[in-house]
Formats: sequence, structure tokens, C-alpha cells
Amino acid sequence: MTMKPKAKKYRIRRSSAEESALPTTDQVFGDVSSTDEVEADARIDAIRQEGLTARQLRMARRVAQKNGLYPTSDLEAVVMLREQGIDPFKRSRALELVKSQNSGARPKGDEIDPSGDFQLPQTVPAAPRNSPALAPAAERAREIQQIQRDIASRRRRKMAMLCLRLFSFVMLPTVLAGYYYFAVATPMYGTKSEFRIEKADSPVNPGSASLLGSTPMATVQDSVSVQGYLQSREAMLRLNETQGFKTHFSDPSLDMLQRLPEGSTNEKAYKLYMRYVKIGYDPTEGIVKMEVSAADPETSARYARELIGFAEERVDQITQRIREDTMKGARESYEDAERKREEALVRVTQLQEELGVLDPTAASGELQARVTSLETLLLEKELELASLLDNRRPNQARVDATQGEIRRIEEKITEVRALMTSTSGTGGNQARKNAELRAAEEDYQTRTALLQQSLQQLELARIEAERQVRYLSVSVSPIPPDEPTYPRAFENTILAFLIFTGIYLMISLTASILREQVSS
Repeated sequence: MTMKPKAKKYRIRRSSAEESALPTTDQVFGDVSSTDEVEADARIDAIRQEGLTARQLRMARRVAQKNGLYPTSDLEAVVMLREQGIDPFKRSRALELVKSQNSGARPKGDEIDPSGDFQLPQTVPAAPRNSPALAPAAERAREIQQIQRDIASRRRRKMAMLCLRLFSFVMLPTVLAGYYYFAVATPMYGTKSEFRIEKADSPVNPGSASLLGSTPMATVQDSVSVQGYLQSREAMLRLNETQGFKTHFSDPSLDMLQRLPEGSTNEKAYKLYMRYVKIGYDPTEGIVKMEVSAADPETSARYARELIGFAEERVDQITQRIREDTMKGARESYEDAERKREEALVRVTQLQEELGVLDPTAASGELQARVTSLETLLLEKELELASLLDNRRPNQARVDATQGEIRRIEEKITEVRALMTSTSGTGGNQARKNAELRAAEEDYQTRTALLQQSLQQLELARIEAERQVRYLSVSVSPIPPDEPTYPRAFENTILAFLIFTGIYLMISLTASILREQVSS
């Protein structure tokens, strides 16, 4: 059975001065541990609890020797490197060690093991004279104070940079904004006014119109339409044509931020118009609130009155189409009823001409009355003939005369009845013609009633068209203010401070997160 040869261990050679500096046995075992030594032990215990691997500890020993330190253990090497401000586990340190090994350079004091492997440094019982672990208390205190001064200096430098950034990105812009609002900005005068759109009750059916006529829901669409019109480019162009909006805000006396450049486009003027003409609608009350600002109080009030006039015109135009359609429909209905009445009258006239009578009802009644009278006379003659025949010796002459009268009366009745039912010279039946004539007269009467109704509707439509269905009621008249309304210097300065602070915090947090993501 072959035995594996043990690796030879080589001791680091020291000079005579270093050997004389080593503590004696009495100094090592007879002295009481100092506070610094207790703290060093506590640090070593803390590093031991970190759970570092053997590879990391060997790497720390190599880095310590490379930097001229001579620790007695791997854990102490970690402590010494950290006190010197050196990270033993940094990637660049490991690369430097690998390069030094590949280049063939050997640390001083290392020798090659007979088995062919490198013999790593091992723990030695004694420590060099310059080891911080056994350095005097004053030296340790001086190093700790140096570290504390470095930390304090770094903190002061970071605080100075923070103050500089806050001053550059928050305080300086806030001061500039406050200077503009307090000293440079041109004062603006805001004129406030309020109006609402009312709906008039309809005289045709006031009961149904009053259900929603008194609520804001009845005119909400009209109010929104007027609000949109006053905020449109059309209203701005009309205000510029009538009151010189662009000329007023192009005055050189205004500051640069509020002044409209000479020869500017309508789009720039519209942006300025939206800035100084603020219009809002309250749906709960149905009130349109408007505020117009200008560099002169009279000018702002004049602009407000002009815009209210534009709103009134727009309200009239909204209902104009409805009124025109209503009037047009009523007029067409009346004209159609009048045309049909004329056609019915022509038909009645033609039938009267065919029958030869103006009133067929009266003619028929007259013939019927004639038949009735003849029948009455016939009855009397028959009674007279019966009385003559009751005599034993009737007078034949009177009987014959009475019978002749009866015969003539019957012939006359037959003739009259034949006249009522006989055919006329045009070839049409008299009864049918009379029925047609009566139907034509009834149709004529119906058309006359419809014409009267259409005429009444046309008159009501005309009254409704002439009456103002929607009208604008001004609840707060535009009165020019005697003090500037804008700018609100203090409020705007505080707002600028909050805005710049929020922007700075957002950028700082974003930069910190990105730096953390990159460095991880």
C-alpha cells in the first residue's frame, strides 16, 4: 500500500528586524485583550456568519497579500481589506489574480508542492509588525477617525450637490416665475357674465309644454350648442371683425408671453382667444358662465357684450329652421285643402247644370209636395164620387164629371212621379243625378270645413313663427372691473414651485431606478 506524500509547508522568511518586532510569549499570553482586539474579534465573527465560501476566502487572502497586507487568517484578510476600503470580491480583483497566475509570477514566500499543485498560504501563528489587527490603539483610532472624516466629507459633498440641484431645478425657476408674475406680467381685467336660454310656452298646447319647459333639461342641447359656438373659430373671427380682437392683443404694451405677434395667423389668435375667453355650462342650473379677459376693463366688458349678442343670434338661428318648416307645412296643407274645395265646387256646379236646378233638394221637395197635394185632391174627388153613387138616382152628369176629374188627377200624379223618376234629355237618370249632386254637395261642405281648419293652422303657424320660441336671458350683466383680475401672482408662484418640485422628484426617482437597474 503506497502512501501519498505529504505536501511540504514553507514558512515565510522574515528579516531580523521583523523577528525582533514579534511579541514574546509573556506579551502574548500575559496581557489582557484591549477594546480594539475585542472589536476585531467581533468583526471576524460577523464575517464568519456571512457564510463565505472557501474560494472567496482564498481570494481575499490573495488580494491582501497583493496589497502588502499579512493577515493571520482568511477571515482577518477580509476584515483588513474592508478597513482599507478594498472589495476583495470585486470581479476586477479576481481577473487580476488570474492574470498574475497565468503570467508565471508567484507571490513571495510561496513554493511549489512536490505533487505539482500550488501550496496556498496557510494560517501562521505570528503576525507581522505592520498588521492592523495588532496595531496600537492610537493607530486604530486614527484610522477610524480618517474613515469618519471621509464619510462626513462625502455626506457634505452629496448634500452640497443636492442643494445645488434643488437650487438649479426648483428654486431658480420658481424665482424667475415669481419675478414674471409680480413685475413683468401685464395685468388683465376679467369681466364675468352669466346667461341662460329660456323656452317660451306654446300657445297651442300650453299644458304639455309646461311639463319640461321650466326645467334646464328643456334647453340643454341649445345651451351646449351656444357654448360650442362661442368657443369656435367662427366666434373669434366675428369678434375680430367687429371689435378688433387681434389688434388689441398685438399692442406692444403687453408683455411678450401674452402679446400676439404682428401678422400672426388665425390659429395663434384662436389659441389666445381660448386662453382669455373661458365659457362653462352648469347642467344642474342650466346657466352658461362666461369670463372674458383683456388688458383694459372697458374692452373686456365690450367683448363680453358682443359675445352675448352672438349667442342671441345663434339661438334665433337654432329655431329659425323649425319655424320655417312649420310654416311651410301649414301653407302647403292650406293650399291643398283650397284646391280640393274648388274641385268639389266645380263638380256641384256641373251636376246643377245637368239637372237644370240650383238646388236639387228643393226641387225634389217641390215635386213631392205637388204629388201630396194631388193625392189629397184625388182623395176628395173619390169621396165625392162615392157620395154621388150612394144616391138611388145619381146625377149622371155630375158622376161623369167627377170621374173625369179623378182620372185627370191620377194622370197628373203619374206625370209628376214620372217627372221625378224619368230620364232627362242628357240621357242620365234623374234619381242618380240627384244622388250624385247630394254627394258632391256633401264633399263640398267637407272640403270647406277642412279649408277652414287649414286656415286656422296656417294662422297659428304664422303666429308661432313670428313669436320667439327660444330667447336668451342674461342673469349677470357684464360689468367692467376696477382692479386687475390676473395674474394671481402669489397663487401662480406657489403653483410653479409645486410643479417644478414634482418634475424634479419624478426625474430623480427615474434616474435612481435606472442607475440601480444598470448597476445590478
